[in-house]
Amino acid sequence: MSVDTSGTETAVRAGRREWLGLAVLALPTLLLSLDMSVLYLALPYLSANLGASSTQQLWIMDIYGFMIAGFLITMGTLGDRIGRRKLLMIGASAFGVASVIAAYAPSAELLIAARALLGIAGATLMPSTLALISNMFSDAHQRGIAISVWMSCFMGGMTVGPLVGGVLLEVFWWGSAFLLGVPVMVLLLLSAPKLLPEYRDPDPGRLDLISVALSLATILPIIYGLKELAKDGLQSVPVLAIVVGGIVGTSFVRRQTRLTSPLLDLRLFANRSFSGALAIGMFGGIVMAGTFLLVTLYLQMVQGFSPLTAGLWLVPMNLEMVIASMLAPQLARRFRPAYVMASGLAIAAGGLMLVTQADSMGGMALVISGFVLACVGIALPSALGIGLVIGSAPPEKAGSASGISETSGEFGIALGVATMGSLGTAVYRSQLSDSLGSGLPGEVVAAAREGITGAAAAAAQLPDRLGADLLAAARDAFTDGLNVVAGLSAVVFLVLAGVATVLFRHVPPHGETELETAPETDADVPCENHPGPYAHNVPESAAESDVMRITSGSRGAAGFARRCATFSPSPSPVGVLSHEATRYEISGSGPVVA
Repeated sequence: MSVDTSGTETAVRAGRREWLGLAVLALPTLLLSLDMSVLYLALPYLSANLGASSTQQLWIMDIYGFMIAGFLITMGTLGDRIGRRKLLMIGASAFGVASVIAAYAPSAELLIAARALLGIAGATLMPSTLALISNMFSDAHQRGIAISVWMSCFMGGMTVGPLVGGVLLEVFWWGSAFLLGVPVMVLLLLSAPKLLPEYRDPDPGRLDLISVALSLATILPIIYGLKELAKDGLQSVPVLAIVVGGIVGTSFVRRQTRLTSPLLDLRLFANRSFSGALAIGMFGGIVMAGTFLLVTLYLQMVQGFSPLTAGLWLVPMNLEMVIASMLAPQLARRFRPAYVMASGLAIAAGGLMLVTQADSMGGMALVISGFVLACVGIALPSALGIGLVIGSAPPEKAGSASGISETSGEFGIALGVATMGSLGTAVYRSQLSDSLGSGLPGEVVAAAREGITGAAAAAAQLPDRLGADLLAAARDAFTDGLNVVAGLSAVVFLVLAGVATVLFRHVPPHGETELETAPETDADVPCENHPGPYAHNVPESAAESDVMRITSGSRGAAGFARRCATFSPSPSPVGVLSHEATRYEISGSGPVVA
Protein backbone atom coordinates (compact mmCIF):
# COMPACT_ATOMS: atom_id res chain seq x y z
CA MET A 1 0.00 0.00 0.00
CA SER A 2 1.22 3.47 -0.81
CA VAL A 3 -0.25 6.97 -0.74
CA ASP A 4 0.55 9.46 -3.49
CA THR A 5 1.01 13.20 -3.00
CA SER A 6 -2.65 13.88 -3.65
CA GLY A 7 -3.65 11.61 -0.80
CA THR A 8 -5.01 8.88 -3.05
CA GLU A 9 -4.28 5.37 -1.87
CA THR A 10 -2.82 3.07 -4.50
CA ALA A 11 -2.17 -0.66 -4.41
CA VAL A 12 1.42 -1.86 -4.59
CA ARG A 13 2.00 -3.72 -7.83
CA ALA A 14 3.48 -7.18 -7.67
CA GLY A 15 7.05 -7.72 -8.80
CA ARG A 16 9.15 -10.58 -10.10
CA ARG A 17 9.11 -12.52 -6.83
CA GLU A 18 5.32 -12.55 -6.66
CA TRP A 19 4.98 -13.86 -10.21
CA LEU A 20 7.54 -16.58 -9.53
CA GLY A 21 5.58 -17.37 -6.38
CA LEU A 22 2.45 -17.71 -8.49
CA ALA A 23 4.22 -20.42 -10.50
CA VAL A 24 4.84 -22.25 -7.22
CA LEU A 25 1.18 -21.92 -6.23
CA ALA A 26 0.13 -23.25 -9.62
CA LEU A 27 1.87 -26.58 -8.97
CA PRO A 28 -0.56 -28.03 -6.39
CA THR A 29 -3.54 -26.62 -8.30
CA LEU A 30 -2.44 -28.38 -11.47
CA LEU A 31 -1.74 -31.56 -9.54
CA LEU A 32 -5.13 -31.74 -7.82
CA SER A 33 -7.05 -31.60 -11.08
CA LEU A 34 -4.59 -33.94 -12.79
CA ASP A 35 -4.96 -36.43 -9.95
CA MET A 36 -8.76 -36.43 -10.21
CA SER A 37 -8.88 -36.97 -13.96
CA VAL A 38 -6.18 -39.67 -13.99
CA LEU A 39 -7.99 -41.73 -11.35
CA TYR A 40 -10.99 -42.25 -13.63
CA LEU A 41 -8.72 -44.12 -16.05
CA ALA A 42 -6.84 -45.99 -13.32
CA LEU A 43 -9.95 -47.25 -11.50
CA PRO A 44 -10.54 -50.38 -13.63
CA TYR A 45 -6.88 -51.41 -13.32
CA LEU A 46 -6.57 -50.91 -9.57
CA SER A 47 -9.96 -52.53 -8.95
CA ALA A 48 -8.87 -55.67 -10.78
CA ASN A 49 -5.49 -55.73 -9.01
CA LEU A 50 -6.86 -55.16 -5.51
CA GLY A 51 -10.09 -57.10 -5.97
CA ALA A 52 -12.17 -54.07 -5.01
CA SER A 53 -15.91 -54.57 -4.81
CA SER A 54 -18.31 -52.15 -6.49
CA THR A 55 -18.97 -50.49 -3.13
CA GLN A 56 -15.24 -50.12 -2.48
CA GLN A 57 -14.77 -48.63 -5.94
CA LEU A 58 -17.35 -45.97 -5.14
CA TRP A 59 -15.60 -45.13 -1.87
CA ILE A 60 -12.22 -44.98 -3.61
CA MET A 61 -13.68 -42.33 -5.89
CA ASP A 62 -15.92 -40.46 -3.43
CA ILE A 63 -13.98 -40.35 -0.15
CA TYR A 64 -11.53 -37.83 -1.60
CA GLY A 65 -14.28 -35.34 -2.45
CA PHE A 66 -16.04 -35.92 0.87
CA MET A 67 -12.91 -35.06 2.85
CA ILE A 68 -12.12 -32.00 0.74
CA ALA A 69 -15.65 -30.64 1.14
CA GLY A 70 -15.71 -31.35 4.87
CA PHE A 71 -12.37 -29.74 5.71
CA LEU A 72 -12.21 -26.73 3.36
CA ILE A 73 -13.68 -24.20 5.81
CA THR A 74 -11.64 -25.55 8.71
CA MET A 75 -8.39 -25.52 6.77
CA GLY A 76 -9.03 -22.07 5.33
CA THR A 77 -9.55 -20.66 8.82
CA LEU A 78 -6.60 -22.64 10.19
CA GLY A 79 -4.37 -21.05 7.56
CA ASP A 80 -5.47 -17.60 8.76
CA ARG A 81 -4.39 -18.59 12.26
CA ILE A 82 -1.09 -20.45 11.84
CA GLY A 83 0.06 -18.96 8.53
CA ARG A 84 -0.97 -19.76 4.99
CA ARG A 85 2.47 -20.73 3.75
CA LYS A 86 2.97 -22.99 6.75
CA LEU A 87 -0.37 -24.72 6.16
CA LEU A 88 0.44 -25.08 2.46
CA MET A 89 3.74 -26.80 3.26
CA ILE A 90 2.14 -29.07 5.87
CA GLY A 91 -0.55 -30.02 3.38
CA ALA A 92 1.99 -30.60 0.61
CA SER A 93 4.00 -32.92 2.87
CA ALA A 94 0.89 -34.87 3.85
CA PHE A 95 -0.22 -35.07 0.22
CA GLY A 96 3.14 -36.49 -0.84
CA VAL A 97 3.14 -39.12 1.92
CA ALA A 98 -0.47 -40.11 1.21
CA SER A 99 0.34 -40.38 -2.51
CA VAL A 100 3.07 -42.93 -1.80
CA ILE A 101 0.75 -44.91 0.50
CA ALA A 102 -1.95 -44.93 -2.18
CA ALA A 103 0.48 -45.98 -4.93
CA TYR A 104 1.67 -49.03 -3.01
CA ALA A 105 -1.56 -49.88 -1.17
CA PRO A 106 -1.90 -53.69 -0.98
CA SER A 107 -5.65 -53.61 -0.31
CA ALA A 108 -8.72 -51.62 -1.22
CA GLU A 109 -9.24 -50.68 2.44
CA LEU A 110 -5.80 -49.07 2.72
CA LEU A 111 -6.30 -47.28 -0.59
CA ILE A 112 -9.58 -45.82 0.69
CA ALA A 113 -7.78 -44.62 3.84
CA ALA A 114 -4.99 -43.10 1.74
CA ARG A 115 -7.55 -41.35 -0.46
CA ALA A 116 -9.19 -39.92 2.67
CA LEU A 117 -5.82 -38.54 3.79
CA LEU A 118 -5.29 -37.14 0.30
CA GLY A 119 -8.63 -35.36 0.59
CA ILE A 120 -7.75 -33.79 3.94
CA ALA A 121 -4.37 -32.70 2.56
CA GLY A 122 -6.04 -31.39 -0.58
CA ALA A 123 -8.36 -29.27 1.57
CA THR A 124 -5.27 -27.39 2.81
CA LEU A 125 -3.93 -26.70 -0.67
CA MET A 126 -6.81 -24.96 -2.45
CA PRO A 127 -7.68 -22.27 0.15
CA SER A 128 -3.99 -21.71 0.98
CA THR A 129 -3.02 -21.08 -2.63
CA LEU A 130 -5.97 -18.78 -3.28
CA ALA A 131 -5.47 -16.86 -0.02
CA LEU A 132 -1.77 -16.36 -0.76
CA ILE A 133 -2.63 -15.04 -4.21
CA SER A 134 -4.97 -12.51 -2.63
CA ASN A 135 -2.20 -11.33 -0.31
CA MET A 136 0.60 -11.30 -2.87
CA PHE A 137 -1.36 -9.34 -5.50
CA SER A 138 -3.00 -6.29 -3.94
CA ASP A 139 -3.50 -4.59 -7.32
CA ALA A 140 -6.97 -5.56 -8.55
CA HIS A 141 -5.95 -6.07 -12.18
CA GLN A 142 -2.86 -8.12 -11.33
CA ARG A 143 -4.85 -10.19 -8.86
CA GLY A 144 -7.42 -10.88 -11.56
CA ILE A 145 -4.69 -12.16 -13.86
CA ALA A 146 -3.22 -14.29 -11.06
CA ILE A 147 -6.60 -15.85 -10.26
CA SER A 148 -7.13 -16.55 -13.96
CA VAL A 149 -3.76 -18.33 -14.10
CA TRP A 150 -4.77 -20.30 -11.00
CA MET A 151 -8.05 -21.34 -12.64
CA SER A 152 -6.33 -22.12 -15.92
CA CYS A 153 -3.90 -24.48 -14.21
CA PHE A 154 -6.78 -26.37 -12.64
CA MET A 155 -8.61 -26.69 -15.95
CA GLY A 156 -5.35 -27.49 -17.73
CA GLY A 157 -4.84 -30.43 -15.39
CA MET A 158 -8.30 -31.72 -16.26
CA THR A 159 -7.43 -31.37 -19.94
CA VAL A 160 -4.11 -33.23 -19.96
CA GLY A 161 -5.14 -35.71 -17.26
CA PRO A 162 -6.54 -38.36 -19.62
CA LEU A 163 -3.47 -38.10 -21.86
CA VAL A 164 -0.98 -38.33 -18.99
CA GLY A 165 -2.98 -41.11 -17.36
CA GLY A 166 -3.14 -43.09 -20.57
CA VAL A 167 0.64 -42.96 -21.00
CA LEU A 168 1.34 -43.89 -17.37
CA LEU A 169 -1.09 -46.81 -17.38
CA GLU A 170 0.27 -48.02 -20.70
CA VAL A 171 3.91 -48.01 -19.54
CA PHE A 172 3.72 -48.50 -15.75
CA TRP A 173 1.28 -49.89 -13.18
CA TRP A 174 -1.80 -48.21 -11.73
CA GLY A 175 0.09 -46.84 -8.72
CA SER A 176 2.10 -44.54 -10.97
CA ALA A 177 -1.00 -42.34 -11.27
CA PHE A 178 -0.67 -41.46 -7.58
CA LEU A 179 3.10 -40.94 -7.68
CA LEU A 180 2.62 -37.87 -9.88
CA GLY A 181 2.14 -35.89 -6.69
CA VAL A 182 5.46 -36.73 -5.08
CA PRO A 183 7.91 -34.73 -7.26
CA VAL A 184 5.45 -31.84 -7.51
CA MET A 185 5.14 -31.57 -3.74
CA VAL A 186 8.90 -31.91 -3.24
CA LEU A 187 9.45 -29.01 -5.64
CA LEU A 188 6.84 -26.96 -3.78
CA LEU A 189 8.48 -27.65 -0.41
CA LEU A 190 11.88 -26.58 -1.75
CA SER A 191 10.72 -23.38 -3.45
CA ALA A 192 7.94 -22.13 -1.16
CA PRO A 193 10.19 -20.78 1.66
CA LYS A 194 12.14 -18.69 -0.88
CA LEU A 195 9.32 -17.40 -3.07
CA LEU A 196 6.17 -17.30 -0.93
CA PRO A 197 5.66 -14.79 1.89
CA GLU A 198 3.96 -15.78 5.12
CA TYR A 199 0.62 -14.24 6.08
CA ARG A 200 -1.45 -14.84 9.17
CA ASP A 201 -4.00 -13.07 11.30
CA PRO A 202 -2.16 -11.05 13.99
CA ASP A 203 -4.99 -11.68 16.46
CA PRO A 204 -6.41 -15.08 15.47
CA GLY A 205 -7.99 -16.23 18.71
CA ARG A 206 -8.42 -19.83 19.77
CA LEU A 207 -9.47 -22.51 17.29
CA ASP A 208 -12.82 -23.86 18.46
CA LEU A 209 -12.68 -27.64 18.06
CA ILE A 210 -16.40 -28.01 18.74
CA SER A 211 -17.08 -25.80 15.73
CA VAL A 212 -14.74 -27.95 13.65
CA ALA A 213 -16.70 -31.06 14.65
CA LEU A 214 -20.03 -29.35 13.96
CA SER A 215 -18.88 -28.17 10.54
CA LEU A 216 -17.82 -31.70 9.58
CA ALA A 217 -21.10 -33.10 10.92
CA THR A 218 -22.93 -30.54 8.78
CA ILE A 219 -21.09 -30.75 5.48
CA LEU A 220 -20.27 -34.46 5.22
CA PRO A 221 -23.84 -35.80 5.68
CA ILE A 222 -25.28 -33.23 3.27
CA ILE A 223 -22.68 -33.95 0.56
CA TYR A 224 -23.12 -37.69 1.10
CA GLY A 225 -26.91 -37.41 0.91
CA LEU A 226 -26.82 -35.35 -2.27
CA LYS A 227 -24.44 -37.77 -3.97
CA GLU A 228 -26.55 -40.77 -2.97
CA LEU A 229 -29.74 -39.09 -4.18
CA ALA A 230 -28.06 -38.57 -7.53
CA LYS A 231 -27.08 -42.25 -7.72
CA ASP A 232 -30.11 -44.06 -6.31
CA GLY A 233 -32.95 -41.56 -6.39
CA LEU A 234 -35.17 -40.66 -3.44
CA GLN A 235 -34.20 -43.03 -0.62
CA SER A 236 -34.66 -42.72 3.14
CA VAL A 237 -30.97 -42.89 4.13
CA PRO A 238 -29.69 -39.98 2.00
CA VAL A 239 -32.73 -37.85 2.89
CA LEU A 240 -32.11 -38.55 6.59
CA ALA A 241 -28.44 -37.64 6.14
CA ILE A 242 -29.38 -34.28 4.61
CA VAL A 243 -31.88 -33.57 7.40
CA VAL A 244 -29.31 -34.43 10.09
CA GLY A 245 -26.73 -32.24 8.37
CA GLY A 246 -29.20 -29.36 8.25
CA ILE A 247 -30.06 -29.68 11.96
CA VAL A 248 -26.40 -29.79 12.95
CA GLY A 249 -25.74 -26.87 10.60
CA THR A 250 -28.27 -24.76 12.49
CA SER A 251 -26.39 -25.47 15.72
CA PHE A 252 -23.12 -24.60 13.98
CA VAL A 253 -24.44 -21.22 12.81
CA ARG A 254 -25.81 -20.36 16.25
CA ARG A 255 -22.50 -21.24 17.87
CA GLN A 256 -20.61 -18.98 15.46
CA THR A 257 -22.76 -16.01 16.51
CA ARG A 258 -21.72 -16.50 20.14
CA LEU A 259 -17.97 -16.97 19.74
CA THR A 260 -15.38 -14.22 19.97
CA SER A 261 -13.19 -16.06 17.41
CA PRO A 262 -15.59 -18.11 15.28
CA LEU A 263 -14.48 -20.79 12.87
CA LEU A 264 -16.71 -19.18 10.23
CA ASP A 265 -17.00 -15.41 10.51
CA LEU A 266 -20.59 -14.80 9.47
CA ARG A 267 -19.96 -11.07 9.10
CA LEU A 268 -18.37 -11.88 5.74
CA PHE A 269 -21.83 -12.61 4.37
CA ALA A 270 -22.98 -9.06 5.15
CA ASN A 271 -20.94 -7.86 2.18
CA ARG A 272 -23.12 -8.11 -0.91
CA SER A 273 -20.16 -8.61 -3.25
CA PHE A 274 -19.06 -11.59 -1.17
CA SER A 275 -22.52 -13.13 -0.84
CA GLY A 276 -23.55 -12.33 -4.41
CA ALA A 277 -20.42 -13.78 -5.98
CA LEU A 278 -20.78 -16.91 -3.84
CA ALA A 279 -24.41 -17.35 -4.87
CA ILE A 280 -23.70 -16.88 -8.57
CA GLY A 281 -20.76 -19.28 -8.35
CA MET A 282 -22.82 -21.93 -6.58
CA PHE A 283 -25.78 -21.72 -8.96
CA GLY A 284 -23.40 -21.70 -11.90
CA GLY A 285 -21.85 -24.86 -10.48
CA ILE A 286 -25.28 -26.46 -10.13
CA VAL A 287 -26.07 -25.80 -13.78
CA MET A 288 -22.70 -26.79 -15.21
CA ALA A 289 -22.25 -29.92 -13.08
CA GLY A 290 -25.68 -31.28 -13.97
CA THR A 291 -25.34 -30.44 -17.65
CA PHE A 292 -21.79 -31.81 -17.81
CA LEU A 293 -22.97 -35.12 -16.36
CA LEU A 294 -25.66 -35.47 -19.02
CA VAL A 295 -23.36 -34.37 -21.85
CA THR A 296 -20.74 -36.98 -20.94
CA LEU A 297 -23.44 -39.66 -20.82
CA TYR A 298 -24.79 -38.41 -24.15
CA LEU A 299 -21.39 -38.80 -25.79
CA GLN A 300 -21.00 -42.36 -24.48
CA MET A 301 -24.50 -43.83 -24.41
CA VAL A 302 -26.15 -41.96 -27.29
CA GLN A 303 -23.23 -41.34 -29.64
CA GLY A 304 -21.49 -44.58 -28.64
CA PHE A 305 -18.04 -43.21 -27.78
CA SER A 306 -15.68 -44.94 -25.36
CA PRO A 307 -14.92 -43.10 -22.08
CA LEU A 308 -11.49 -42.07 -23.38
CA THR A 309 -12.88 -40.82 -26.70
CA ALA A 310 -15.62 -38.92 -24.90
CA GLY A 311 -12.97 -37.37 -22.67
CA LEU A 312 -10.99 -36.25 -25.70
CA TRP A 313 -14.11 -34.61 -27.15
CA LEU A 314 -14.30 -32.57 -23.94
CA VAL A 315 -10.73 -31.28 -24.30
CA PRO A 316 -11.76 -28.31 -26.51
CA MET A 317 -14.20 -27.21 -23.82
CA ASN A 318 -11.46 -27.10 -21.20
CA LEU A 319 -9.11 -25.25 -23.54
CA GLU A 320 -11.76 -22.65 -24.31
CA MET A 321 -12.38 -22.18 -20.59
CA VAL A 322 -8.65 -21.60 -20.05
CA ILE A 323 -8.60 -18.94 -22.76
CA ALA A 324 -11.77 -17.25 -21.52
CA SER A 325 -10.59 -17.17 -17.90
CA MET A 326 -7.34 -15.52 -19.00
CA LEU A 327 -9.30 -12.90 -20.96
CA ALA A 328 -11.61 -12.11 -18.02
CA PRO A 329 -9.27 -9.68 -16.17
CA GLN A 330 -8.45 -7.89 -19.43
CA LEU A 331 -12.15 -7.37 -20.12
CA ALA A 332 -12.73 -6.26 -16.53
CA ARG A 333 -10.11 -3.57 -17.03
CA ARG A 334 -12.13 -2.00 -19.86
CA PHE A 335 -15.68 -2.75 -18.70
CA ARG A 336 -17.41 -3.05 -15.36
CA PRO A 337 -17.18 -6.60 -13.94
CA ALA A 338 -20.99 -6.67 -13.73
CA TYR A 339 -21.27 -6.35 -17.50
CA VAL A 340 -18.49 -8.85 -18.18
CA MET A 341 -20.09 -11.40 -15.85
CA ALA A 342 -23.57 -10.81 -17.27
CA SER A 343 -22.27 -11.11 -20.82
CA GLY A 344 -20.55 -14.39 -19.99
CA LEU A 345 -23.71 -15.79 -18.44
CA ALA A 346 -25.71 -14.70 -21.49
CA ILE A 347 -23.20 -16.44 -23.78
CA ALA A 348 -23.50 -19.58 -21.64
CA ALA A 349 -27.29 -19.40 -21.88
CA GLY A 350 -27.06 -19.10 -25.66
CA GLY A 351 -24.80 -22.13 -25.83
CA LEU A 352 -27.20 -24.22 -23.78
CA MET A 353 -30.08 -23.14 -26.00
CA LEU A 354 -28.16 -24.73 -28.87
CA VAL A 355 -28.01 -27.96 -26.86
CA THR A 356 -31.81 -27.93 -26.57
CA GLN A 357 -32.02 -28.35 -30.35
CA ALA A 358 -29.97 -31.57 -30.42
CA ASP A 359 -31.50 -34.95 -31.21
CA SER A 360 -30.22 -38.50 -30.82
CA MET A 361 -29.29 -38.95 -34.47
CA GLY A 362 -27.52 -35.80 -35.64
CA GLY A 363 -27.09 -33.65 -32.57
CA MET A 364 -23.37 -34.14 -31.99
CA ALA A 365 -22.32 -30.81 -33.53
CA LEU A 366 -24.99 -28.89 -31.63
CA VAL A 367 -24.10 -30.48 -28.28
CA ILE A 368 -20.36 -29.92 -28.64
CA SER A 369 -20.58 -26.37 -30.01
CA GLY A 370 -23.28 -25.40 -27.52
CA PHE A 371 -21.43 -26.78 -24.53
CA VAL A 372 -18.19 -25.12 -25.68
CA LEU A 373 -20.04 -21.79 -25.70
CA ALA A 374 -21.45 -22.55 -22.24
CA CYS A 375 -17.95 -23.29 -20.92
CA VAL A 376 -16.56 -20.09 -22.44
CA GLY A 377 -19.41 -18.07 -20.96
CA ILE A 378 -19.23 -19.48 -17.44
CA ALA A 379 -15.46 -18.98 -17.29
CA LEU A 380 -15.90 -15.18 -17.22
CA PRO A 381 -18.11 -14.92 -14.09
CA SER A 382 -16.17 -17.74 -12.45
CA ALA A 383 -12.82 -15.97 -12.74
CA LEU A 384 -14.18 -12.56 -11.74
CA GLY A 385 -16.42 -14.02 -9.03
CA ILE A 386 -13.49 -15.57 -7.19
CA GLY A 387 -11.75 -12.21 -7.26
CA LEU A 388 -14.84 -10.52 -5.83
CA VAL A 389 -15.13 -13.08 -3.03
CA ILE A 390 -11.49 -12.76 -2.01
CA GLY A 391 -11.33 -9.02 -2.64
CA SER A 392 -14.33 -8.23 -0.44
CA ALA A 393 -12.86 -9.98 2.61
CA PRO A 394 -10.28 -8.35 4.90
CA PRO A 395 -6.77 -9.74 4.35
CA GLU A 396 -6.62 -11.69 7.60
CA LYS A 397 -9.82 -13.52 6.56
CA ALA A 398 -8.65 -14.40 3.05
CA GLY A 399 -8.09 -18.04 3.98
CA SER A 400 -11.55 -18.34 5.48
CA ALA A 401 -13.07 -16.64 2.43
CA SER A 402 -11.21 -19.02 0.13
CA GLY A 403 -12.46 -22.01 2.09
CA ILE A 404 -16.04 -20.75 1.92
CA SER A 405 -15.69 -20.19 -1.83
CA GLU A 406 -14.38 -23.69 -2.45
CA THR A 407 -17.02 -25.25 -0.17
CA SER A 408 -19.83 -23.48 -2.01
CA GLY A 409 -18.38 -24.90 -5.22
CA GLU A 410 -18.48 -28.42 -3.80
CA PHE A 411 -22.11 -27.90 -2.76
CA GLY A 412 -22.91 -26.56 -6.21
CA ILE A 413 -21.46 -29.63 -7.91
CA ALA A 414 -23.26 -32.03 -5.57
CA LEU A 415 -26.56 -30.17 -5.90
CA GLY A 416 -26.20 -29.97 -9.67
CA VAL A 417 -25.66 -33.70 -10.08
CA ALA A 418 -28.56 -34.45 -7.73
CA THR A 419 -31.13 -31.94 -9.01
CA MET A 420 -30.35 -31.65 -12.71
CA GLY A 421 -29.55 -35.35 -12.91
CA SER A 422 -32.88 -36.18 -11.28
CA LEU A 423 -34.74 -33.87 -13.66
CA GLY A 424 -33.08 -35.51 -16.66
CA THR A 425 -33.95 -38.95 -15.30
CA ALA A 426 -37.58 -37.97 -14.73
CA VAL A 427 -37.93 -36.74 -18.32
CA TYR A 428 -36.16 -39.86 -19.60
CA ARG A 429 -38.55 -42.20 -17.78
CA SER A 430 -41.62 -40.27 -18.87
CA GLN A 431 -40.61 -40.23 -22.52
CA LEU A 432 -39.47 -43.86 -22.48
CA SER A 433 -42.76 -45.06 -21.00
CA ASP A 434 -44.65 -43.36 -23.82
CA SER A 435 -42.54 -44.96 -26.55
CA LEU A 436 -42.08 -48.55 -25.30
CA GLY A 437 -44.23 -51.20 -26.89
CA SER A 438 -46.29 -53.77 -25.00
CA GLY A 439 -44.33 -56.79 -26.19
CA LEU A 440 -41.31 -56.35 -23.91
CA PRO A 441 -40.84 -58.46 -20.75
CA GLY A 442 -41.48 -56.65 -17.48
CA GLU A 443 -37.90 -57.07 -16.24
CA VAL A 444 -36.57 -55.49 -19.45
CA VAL A 445 -38.88 -52.50 -19.06
CA ALA A 446 -37.84 -52.12 -15.40
CA ALA A 447 -34.14 -52.23 -16.32
CA ALA A 448 -34.61 -49.71 -19.12
CA ARG A 449 -36.47 -47.31 -16.82
CA GLU A 450 -33.55 -47.26 -14.38
CA GLY A 451 -31.46 -45.31 -16.86
CA ILE A 452 -29.92 -45.39 -20.28
CA THR A 453 -27.09 -47.67 -19.14
CA GLY A 454 -29.69 -50.18 -17.95
CA ALA A 455 -31.51 -49.85 -21.25
CA ALA A 456 -28.29 -50.55 -23.17
CA ALA A 457 -27.61 -53.65 -21.08
CA ALA A 458 -31.18 -54.89 -21.51
CA ALA A 459 -31.11 -54.24 -25.27
CA ALA A 460 -28.02 -56.41 -25.61
CA GLN A 461 -30.02 -59.40 -24.28
CA LEU A 462 -32.88 -59.00 -26.76
CA PRO A 463 -33.19 -60.16 -30.38
CA ASP A 464 -31.65 -57.76 -32.87
CA ARG A 465 -34.80 -55.88 -33.91
CA LEU A 466 -36.27 -55.56 -30.42
CA GLY A 467 -32.91 -54.60 -28.96
CA ALA A 468 -32.33 -51.93 -31.60
CA ASP A 469 -35.81 -50.48 -31.07
CA LEU A 470 -35.34 -50.37 -27.29
CA LEU A 471 -31.94 -48.71 -27.59
CA ALA A 472 -33.25 -46.14 -30.07
CA ALA A 473 -36.19 -45.31 -27.78
CA ALA A 474 -33.84 -44.97 -24.79
CA ARG A 475 -31.50 -42.69 -26.72
CA ASP A 476 -34.37 -40.48 -27.85
CA ALA A 477 -35.73 -40.29 -24.30
CA PHE A 478 -32.32 -39.46 -22.85
CA THR A 479 -31.78 -36.73 -25.44
CA ASP A 480 -35.16 -35.26 -24.51
CA GLY A 481 -34.00 -35.17 -20.89
CA LEU A 482 -30.79 -33.41 -21.93
CA ASN A 483 -32.83 -30.87 -23.92
CA VAL A 484 -35.05 -30.05 -20.93
CA VAL A 485 -32.12 -29.72 -18.52
CA ALA A 486 -30.23 -27.51 -20.98
CA GLY A 487 -33.29 -25.30 -21.45
CA LEU A 488 -33.83 -24.86 -17.72
CA SER A 489 -30.12 -24.21 -17.25
CA ALA A 490 -30.23 -21.50 -19.91
CA VAL A 491 -33.06 -19.78 -18.03
CA VAL A 492 -31.07 -19.97 -14.78
CA PHE A 493 -28.07 -18.38 -16.48
CA LEU A 494 -30.21 -15.54 -17.83
CA VAL A 495 -31.59 -14.89 -14.34
CA LEU A 496 -28.04 -14.92 -12.94
CA ALA A 497 -27.00 -12.44 -15.62
CA GLY A 498 -29.65 -10.03 -14.37
CA VAL A 499 -28.61 -10.61 -10.75
CA ALA A 500 -24.95 -9.95 -11.58
CA THR A 501 -25.84 -6.69 -13.33
CA VAL A 502 -27.78 -5.45 -10.30
CA LEU A 503 -25.43 -6.68 -7.56
CA PHE A 504 -22.12 -5.57 -9.04
CA ARG A 505 -23.07 -2.47 -11.01
CA HIS A 506 -21.25 -0.31 -8.44
CA VAL A 507 -17.93 -2.11 -8.99
CA PRO A 508 -15.77 -0.07 -11.40
CA PRO A 509 -13.44 -1.53 -14.02
CA HIS A 510 -10.14 -2.76 -12.60
CA GLY A 511 -7.70 0.07 -12.19
CA GLU A 512 -10.32 2.80 -11.84
CA THR A 513 -11.33 4.52 -8.62
CA GLU A 514 -14.94 5.03 -7.68
CA LEU A 515 -15.74 6.88 -4.47
CA GLU A 516 -19.43 7.57 -4.74
CA THR A 517 -21.47 6.38 -1.81
CA ALA A 518 -23.68 3.37 -2.34
CA PRO A 519 -27.31 3.64 -1.21
CA GLU A 520 -27.38 3.27 2.55
CA THR A 521 -29.32 0.41 4.11
CA ASP A 522 -29.92 -0.59 7.70
CA ALA A 523 -26.80 -2.69 7.57
CA ASP A 524 -24.77 0.41 6.66
CA VAL A 525 -25.68 2.38 9.78
CA PRO A 526 -22.74 2.59 12.21
CA CYS A 527 -23.25 0.36 15.21
CA GLU A 528 -23.00 2.05 18.59
CA ASN A 529 -21.71 -1.09 20.26
CA HIS A 530 -18.82 -1.39 17.83
CA PRO A 531 -17.54 2.16 17.22
CA GLY A 532 -14.04 1.12 16.15
CA PRO A 533 -14.55 -0.58 12.82
CA TYR A 534 -17.51 1.53 11.78
CA ALA A 535 -16.22 4.94 12.80
CA HIS A 536 -14.60 5.73 9.45
CA ASN A 537 -17.87 5.29 7.53
CA VAL A 538 -16.03 4.55 4.31
CA PRO A 539 -18.30 4.37 1.23
CA GLU A 540 -19.26 0.77 0.60
CA SER A 541 -18.91 1.13 -3.14
CA ALA A 542 -15.21 1.82 -2.79
CA ALA A 543 -14.72 -0.98 -0.33
CA GLU A 544 -16.63 -3.60 -2.26
CA SER A 545 -15.04 -2.64 -5.54
CA ASP A 546 -11.70 -3.44 -3.97
CA VAL A 547 -10.27 -0.03 -4.86
CA MET A 548 -9.96 1.67 -1.49
CA ARG A 549 -7.40 0.18 0.90
CA ILE A 550 -7.68 0.68 4.64
CA THR A 551 -4.75 -1.16 6.17
CA SER A 552 -1.33 -1.84 4.75
CA GLY A 553 -1.91 -4.62 2.28
CA SER A 554 -5.60 -4.91 3.12
CA ARG A 555 -8.44 -5.00 0.65
CA GLY A 556 -12.10 -4.35 1.09
CA ALA A 557 -11.92 -4.18 4.89
CA ALA A 558 -13.93 -0.97 5.08
CA GLY A 559 -17.18 -2.24 3.62
CA PHE A 560 -16.86 -5.41 5.67
CA ALA A 561 -16.07 -3.67 8.94
CA ARG A 562 -18.63 -0.89 8.81
CA ARG A 563 -21.63 -3.22 8.78
CA CYS A 564 -23.41 -4.55 11.87
CA ALA A 565 -23.46 -8.06 10.49
CA THR A 566 -26.45 -10.35 10.64
CA PHE A 567 -26.89 -13.81 9.17
CA SER A 568 -30.37 -14.69 7.93
CA PRO A 569 -30.63 -18.08 6.24
CA SER A 570 -34.41 -17.88 6.71
CA PRO A 571 -36.83 -14.92 6.39
CA SER A 572 -36.49 -14.26 10.12
CA PRO A 573 -32.98 -13.20 11.16
CA VAL A 574 -31.09 -15.44 13.53
CA GLY A 575 -29.74 -12.42 15.33
CA VAL A 576 -26.95 -9.91 15.52
CA LEU A 577 -23.49 -11.29 16.07
CA SER A 578 -22.48 -10.88 19.66
CA HIS A 579 -18.74 -11.23 19.35
CA GLU A 580 -16.54 -8.15 19.31
CA ALA A 581 -15.99 -6.78 15.84
CA THR A 582 -12.42 -6.67 14.63
CA ARG A 583 -10.96 -3.16 14.67
CA TYR A 584 -9.68 -1.82 11.38
CA GLU A 585 -7.84 1.46 11.90
CA ILE A 586 -6.41 3.53 9.07
CA SER A 587 -3.08 3.44 10.85
CA GLY A 588 -3.60 -0.04 12.26
CA SER A 589 -1.55 -3.12 11.59
CA GLY A 590 -2.18 -5.30 8.61
CA PRO A 591 -1.56 -9.01 8.42
CA VAL A 592 1.65 -10.39 9.85
CA VAL A 593 4.08 -10.50 6.94
CA ALA A 594 7.38 -12.32 6.83
